[in-house]
Order: sequence, then C-alpha cells, then structure tokens
Amino acid sequence: MSALNDTRPAEPPLVREVYPELVAELVRLLEEEGERDLSLIVRDVRLYGPCGCSDDFCQSISTADRRPGTPFGEGHRCVPLLADTGMLNLDVVHGRIVYVEILDRPAMIRRDIP
Repeated sequence: MSALNDTRPAEPPLVREVYPELVAELVRLLEEEGERDLSLIVRDVRLYGPCGCSDDFCQSISTADRRPGTPFGEGHRCVPLLADTGMLNLDVVHGRIVYVEILDRPAMIRRDIP
C-alpha cells in the first residue's frame, strides 16, 4: 500500500522528541530508584495529550490512549520520583507508563515545534 492510500492515523509523537529534557530526567530518576525496566521503557512513550485540567501548576501528560477521568484499573501502580524541582510521578499499568504527572515545575518547552 502506498503512503498516499494509507488511511491509518499518524502515531502520536515520542515524548523524547517533544520534551527531551524531561525524558532524560525521567531516565536518570528511574535508574536512581532502581526502576531499570521503566528507565528503558520511558524512552519510547508517546505523547497522547496534555492533562487538560487547566491548573497553572500542572503540565502532566497522557502517554496512552484513554478517556480522561477513567480509573487506571487492575495492575496500576504509582511511581513517585524524587525530582529536584516540583513533583514527577508515573502511573504504570502492567509495566506500561500511561501517564506522567508533572506538577509545580518550570514551564516545559516543546522541542518539536520550530
């Protein structure tokens, strides 16, 4: 099938392409916490969208396709990280990072927009 006839939606961008500094920090913090598997996985998570809460202190992002406000369900665990500034927590379901909570931190700059 040629690219012109491909009707599949484009994949969301990789978080590492949009916020490389965030991913580098997450990798470092996960390794410090002994979360080796997650430190590898976080390099390949995709940005599905912002939190949407409109709180000025929140820059959280969804890294999985899910309806806002729905519970994560069975297999969920929260991984709090000891960030130098603000709060960073990961929501992980069955080993997959589905949400990155980013609170009280300096504004992140998108690196994928010129």
